[in-house]
This record gives sequence, C-alpha cells and structure tokens, in this order.
Amino acid sequence: MKKLLFLSVALAAVMLLSCGGGGRHQAEREEDTVDVNDLIRDHTLYGLCGGVPSATQLNVITDNGDTLTLDVSLAKGANKIFGAVRPGDRLALMTNKNQTEATQVINLNYLLGDWVMPDPLDGSDEVGIRIKEGGVAESIEMTNITYRTWRIFNGKLEITSIREGGGEAEEANYFEILKLSQDTLIYRSLDKPQDEIETFEYTRWKEKTAPDLRGLKLEDHQDEYMKL
Repeated sequence: MKKLLFLSVALAAVMLLSCGGGGRHQAEREEDTVDVNDLIRDHTLYGLCGGVPSATQLNVITDNGDTLTLDVSLAKGANKIFGAVRPGDRLALMTNKNQTEATQVINLNYLLGDWVMPDPLDGSDEVGIRIKEGGVAESIEMTNITYRTWRIFNGKLEITSIREGGGEAEEANYFEILKLSQDTLIYRSLDKPQDEIETFEYTRWKEKTAPDLRGLKLEDHQDEYMKL
C-alpha cells in the first residue's frame, strides 16, 4: 500500500512538472511568434506639430485627434529628425508602442517640392522628382522612368514608378532618408543587392535668375552677318 501511495505521488509530481514546463515553453513560443500582419502594416504616426516645449519634447496632434507629448531624445541621438520642426508642420513619425518616444521624425512640409540633380548620363541637364501633396509623384525631365506615387511606410520613403520598356507595370521601391533640409534631400535605396544600392542626392529646384548686366543692353545688330 505504501509503495502504491508513493508511486501515485511520484506520478502526480511528474505530471505537474511536465505541465508547468509545457506552459513555459508555450509562453516562450508565443513570445517568439511574429505577427505576419505587423510586417505589412504601416505603423507610421501622422499628425501636426502642436508645439516644441523643449529641446527633447514634441507635441503632436495626430490625425485621430489625440494630443501626444513625445520624447525625441532617441531620434535626435540617431540623427533621425529630418527637417526643422515648427508648429503647424505636418509630420510622419515612428514611435515606441506606448507612443511616448519618437524614434524618427520626418517633416513632410520639407519633403514636398521639386528635387533635382545633374543628369547622371552626361550632366548636361537637371533631372529629378516632384513630390506633391496627396501622395502624387512626377518625374522631372526624365525619359526612362515615370514616377507615380509616394508615401512614408514604416519610416521609409516608398516611391512607385513605371520604367521605360516595362509596359504599364508599376514597381514599388523603398528608400532610407539620409538627409532632409530646406535645400537638400538625400536618400538611399533599400532591399537591393549590395552592387545595386544607389544614393540619390538632390537639391531643391530654384528658378535661375537672369545675369546682371549692370544696366548694359545688348545691341540689336542689323548686320546680315550677325543675324542667325
């Protein structure tokens, strides 16, 4: 009888330990599980700058109507604040889950506009991209690629385009913003093989002013030889 009782107690203890271990492993598996939807969901937070209380804080009025005060120390330390931030500016931000800290701040007002660089083929002209409100993108003096749309997706710049000879098929490319200021936009291609990574360095397009002739006027030659 004593042996039987001992065996029963031992068996119960083994089952208890087994269940406990199984529960622990199950919890570990759940922690390691990645929600596939998180990989395709845009976690970017959009809103307007409501104020800058201090050098490390930012007030944001989100598109959902919430008012947040974010600590931007992490974004500052990682050089992830793109464009000077002023009240009223439209922002795209990456934050922690509790939405108390910003890890990236993009001033969308700065991003809008015409961005150009010398033509990589011969440098004879300026080519580039026009980034417009509403997610519209257009090519500037480019014949081999037509830009269609743009957006910020999880902190990355996504641009869709149609390439020459590619029919009407759109392709989406992702870029990491490296610098954004009033006059400069630099971004680098992502998800490409190492030998295909490109860095695009743009300046904001400015209308060229006519040369100052200091009051001089070009003479209107009547000589037949001077006529074109």
